[in-house]
Amino acid sequence: MPPTSSRLDLVDALRGFAIVSIMLLHNLEHFDLYHKPAGQPDWLVALDQNVWDGMFFLFAGKAYLIFALLFGVTFHLQFSRRAAAGEDFRPRFAWRMVLLLGFGMLNSLFYQGDILSFYAVMSFTLLPVARLGSRTVLAIAAVLLLQPYLWAQVLQALPQPNAKLPDPASWAWFARTNEYMTGGSMLQAYLGNVTIGKTAAVLWSWENGRFFQMPALFMLGMLAGRAGVFALSDANRALWRRLLVVAVVCFAVLYAATKGLDAAVTGQALQRPLMAIVKSWSNFALMGVIVAAFSLLYQRGTLVRALNAFAPLGRMSLTSYVSQSMVGTALYYGFGFGLYKITGATACLLIGAVLAVLQGLFSAWWLKRHKQGPLEALWHRLTWLGAPATALGRPAS
Repeated sequence: MPPTSSRLDLVDALRGFAIVSIMLLHNLEHFDLYHKPAGQPDWLVALDQNVWDGMFFLFAGKAYLIFALLFGVTFHLQFSRRAAAGEDFRPRFAWRMVLLLGFGMLNSLFYQGDILSFYAVMSFTLLPVARLGSRTVLAIAAVLLLQPYLWAQVLQALPQPNAKLPDPASWAWFARTNEYMTGGSMLQAYLGNVTIGKTAAVLWSWENGRFFQMPALFMLGMLAGRAGVFALSDANRALWRRLLVVAVVCFAVLYAATKGLDAAVTGQALQRPLMAIVKSWSNFALMGVIVAAFSLLYQRGTLVRALNAFAPLGRMSLTSYVSQSMVGTALYYGFGFGLYKITGATACLLIGAVLAVLQGLFSAWWLKRHKQGPLEALWHRLTWLGAPATALGRPAS
């Protein structure tokens, strides 16, 4: 298999896996409408709690990181392809991200936790580093992963570590969302999601360091693309083995640190930013475990076909992401079927799995008849708006 093709195959499959992980989590959360149904038997309550804890341990804060990493890989593929043709892709990429922001705001109508709009805005951090050397980019990414804003909060708290902090600003905004999610009309829910809900999501992402973590993952993905680590080769197989060992060790240490932080640091003013820092590192390490393990399994001949089942979803990630928001909120919100009232984590996991299978089957069916998903095709055409007619024939990542 040619290196470029094999690199994209693995990237598509991994991106599809991330989409499925995100869908399952969003279903467990009732798409941010948190509610536990009353009157369930004890065994189901216990099962729901185990399902919730297990899924959030595996994917919460990790699936979006995988998506961000692959976003950077895709940027490198687009940038290097146009550079080989003597073009600077950055102006076109900037326009492409303005379009993505539009898709993200559309998706925000359905789901307040939309990640596309965040990616679109934060992706502009790639423009000034696209031509820098890999060591320089790696250093910048490392500084961002260190969470400088949260460390500033730690230093600020040192004189009075036991000071009582007000609730995070995002909490008050999230508290206002239940009213329109449970009892509002469709129009009220959509307007609430894109105003109140969007404000809550922005504040929460800032409070938890995602505005630093996200561009760092974009840059690491760009570096991974430069190094060709997603190509199928014996050298990369050995590399993923080493990375898997390192990631497992780092995650074990950081996970233990999160568990011991409560006992070691009692002051709220100091504990809150430290916990956010260590959790962000722990999530990053477990993301590395998942990516390395998936990449290794993908290179085993017996598992390629099974893991490639995720690839159609990965190739139609924009369509898949937006459509899951439209369907999911219609299922759970009050203006729709109101399933939040009667579904616990176990039922939601089953619903999410069924939706993921249906979405995967649809994606495979669609791609047999079209080169791209419907939203991907629209995005591609709008990206090259005003370019020579031959630009529309350029392959889109």
